[in-house]
Amino acid sequence: MANQLLTFMEADDEKTFLRFLERFHFEVYPRRVPPGWKPFKATAAAHADFPQEDVYLVASDLGPALVDKIKRGPDKGSWRVDEVRSPVIFWERCLPNDDGELLSGELWAELDVTAQTGRKSAAPDQFRARYLELEAWLRKQFRKSNPKGYLIGPATARRVKEGRLKLRENKHWGREVAVH
Repeated sequence: MANQLLTFMEADDEKTFLRFLERFHFEVYPRRVPPGWKPFKATAAAHADFPQEDVYLVASDLGPALVDKIKRGPDKGSWRVDEVRSPVIFWERCLPNDDGELLSGELWAELDVTAQTGRKSAAPDQFRARYLELEAWLRKQFRKSNPKGYLIGPATARRVKEGRLKLRENKHWGREVAVH
């Protein structure tokens, strides 16, 4: 089972998150890697260059991003990052819905050996330590939610408290989420 954090981050919180990541070496890959993609370091200055939706943060100093070519479907010809065998953190970014509400996102990484994923060895200790440091930082800096389970960035929480933003779970039935 993957280690997962459910989050709400608007652009200011994303930049703060990326400033924290600058101490490490993470490269950015989109969910579907187009031919000729040039990865770049995850920094706050590069925030505008990020793909709009989901990204992989690859700890390329600990191991390469292993990619496979997609052979069928609408993404045929693109490459996909193997999130089980590569030292990656998957980041589903928070996007607004049609009503202007911010939908939840998530961060997750596969750290353990599991039968479901077919992983034969655990993630490197350095990668595990890096992810757990990131998780501890988020839990310390971000606010809790009501209902439980979400971490809300400080800038996002401030906008919610001022009544300028509403938060909603990114699920089919999506409940509204408040700052605790």
